[in-house]
Amino acid sequence: MVRMFIHGLAFLSAALPLAAMFACNSAGAAVPIPNPAVDAPLATTKGRETAVVAGGCFWGIQAVFEHVKGVESAMSGYSGGAAQTAHYEIVSMGTTGHAESVKVIFDPSKISYGQLLKVFFSVGHDPTELNGQGPDTGTQYRSVIFYTSEQQKRIADAYIAQLGAAKVYPRPIVTQVVPLTEFYPAEDYHQDYATLHPDNPYIVYNDLPKLANLRRLLPELCAAKK
Repeated sequence: MVRMFIHGLAFLSAALPLAAMFACNSAGAAVPIPNPAVDAPLATTKGRETAVVAGGCFWGIQAVFEHVKGVESAMSGYSGGAAQTAHYEIVSMGTTGHAESVKVIFDPSKISYGQLLKVFFSVGHDPTELNGQGPDTGTQYRSVIFYTSEQQKRIADAYIAQLGAAKVYPRPIVTQVVPLTEFYPAEDYHQDYATLHPDNPYIVYNDLPKLANLRRLLPELCAAKK
């Protein structure tokens, strides 16, 4: 209820033209971007690895990754702050150090970490927005890659440098690359929110376009429909 009220206010204040504009901008460049030049090769056997990213409201990021091939699960939560402050009402104050994050469990034999980052940068969010995405503002909405290994850090740093050198975006990328200390699952009512509330105005104008861009720009990375 709290989240619906806050985003409802954001939607009303933004009005339709701004919301429609954000639907494009929130999907990053909304144009094809290059594959990462530095990446991990696909594993030869099935496995389970973890990637944690943040970029605006976790509803949309979770929804996007739930539709990516090789992803076993995606969970909304909080990273960057302490356990005692990992609660939505507190995180929303923007003073906890937490970012609204999504933990992605994926099979490295089906999709690489670099390919997940390609999704994140191309359709997941706009990595040039500092401390916010569209109608959502505050440090809790910042763009972050929380790496779980030195290999993930190397791939993330190299990809950001590659996209910057290629001038894919009109502004510099502000995505932080920091080690993951802990991931705290968000409250139950935040999980699978876009799937459960597809008619919510916030979802319609901010998140459904991300899924459309995923299918349009990266069909090879889309999961088969169940």
